[in-house]
Amino acid sequence: MPTSRAAAATALVATLVLTATACGGGSTAGGGGGGSPRTLTYWASNQGTSLENDRQVLEPELKRFEQQTGIKVKLEVVPWSDLLNRILAAATSGQGPDVLNIGNTWSASLQATGALLPFDQAAFGRIGGRDRFLPAALASAGAPGRDPAAVPLYSMAYGLYWNRKLFAGAGIDKPPATWEELVADGKKLTAGGRYGLVVEGGNVNENVHHAFVLAKQHGTDFFDAAGKPAFDGPGAVAAVKQYVDLLGTDRITAPGNAEYANNQSVTDFATGKAAMLMWQTAGANLASHGMKPEDYGVAPVPAPAGATGDRATTSMVGGINLAVFRSTRNTDGALKFVEFMTGTEEQTRLNKAYGSIPPVKEAQTDPAFATPELKALTEVLAAGARPLPQVPDESQFETLVGTAVKNLLAAAASGRPTTDDSVRAELTKAQQQMPAS
Repeated sequence: MPTSRAAAATALVATLVLTATACGGGSTAGGGGGGSPRTLTYWASNQGTSLENDRQVLEPELKRFEQQTGIKVKLEVVPWSDLLNRILAAATSGQGPDVLNIGNTWSASLQATGALLPFDQAAFGRIGGRDRFLPAALASAGAPGRDPAAVPLYSMAYGLYWNRKLFAGAGIDKPPATWEELVADGKKLTAGGRYGLVVEGGNVNENVHHAFVLAKQHGTDFFDAAGKPAFDGPGAVAAVKQYVDLLGTDRITAPGNAEYANNQSVTDFATGKAAMLMWQTAGANLASHGMKPEDYGVAPVPAPAGATGDRATTSMVGGINLAVFRSTRNTDGALKFVEFMTGTEEQTRLNKAYGSIPPVKEAQTDPAFATPELKALTEVLAAGARPLPQVPDESQFETLVGTAVKNLLAAAASGRPTTDDSVRAELTKAQQQMPAS
């Protein structure tokens, strides 16, 4: 999901999950927003450069749906800073939209509320079958062993963006393939006020995504097999320290990066202030700053040499899912809308507009997704990406561990050394704040 959403909203999940579960699929009094079989309400997330840009992209497509089905869709584009709060409030009251976008990392948390329609075999049959979707994208649609709570709509993956001109100037002819090479190259590229790598250290979601990937590379996870938090184990501590050391020990990242939280890292990379960037589908954003596709390359985020399985993880599975409120009074119309939005033609149109990767496999054959950037990221999504933990408390995990990393980066930026003990202390504190199971 996009990293610009406000992580603070996720703290509400703990207090609202029990209430929402108690109301099952929502009250029949009021139901979903679509009381008429000819009308649906749709909450879309902010995918474009502004809310108005999203309306410009979506409204012609919704008109096409109306022309095909006779069903009018009432659109509301909801900012990421408000979206989770709005969804949770709707889950408790049963007074929500018919169809809505959710960040895919929220899937299991929202599934636990019981407010979303499960996509069982019959529901998948209505939209063309589950085999149409990338397995990695479906893996971020709900808890393992349960019917998904949503279906993938837009997919994203992290890649390592590298500045070709700056690399050539430093005598480096290819991107790093291992973390050791990334640090070594970063030191060669750090000079004259320019840094080897830029990070978004004040953004808790960016932080937790990288901590998750590095923990996988260390052969561990932040939850044990029973779904209980295991934030401060040796592998997790090593992963977080490895990330924070980019700023504090390796010094290939500027101290000011500890405060970046509003995509400043993308701007720094696009303007030549940093030579490398780890980001999800950054091409459209880079273009808005005047950077041309030929100016940069995209490679997988480095993994350990010879790594296989989870240790070869190079990205979390990023993206947006499409869900149906269980309390809708227009299930038939809602599923028709999901079928339309996940159809091959519409998947091609929408993912072209947003510069994302279609999670519907057939749509990926369009030439628009054959750019060097998207080809590289599609390969990452298919082979190197793993879903964030699909557990009911995932939202709190993102906030708490992401904040712990933010605190450690801030400490490193102020000159305090990062040690195993200091990392463990922050992660233990985060674990202690998780809801009791």
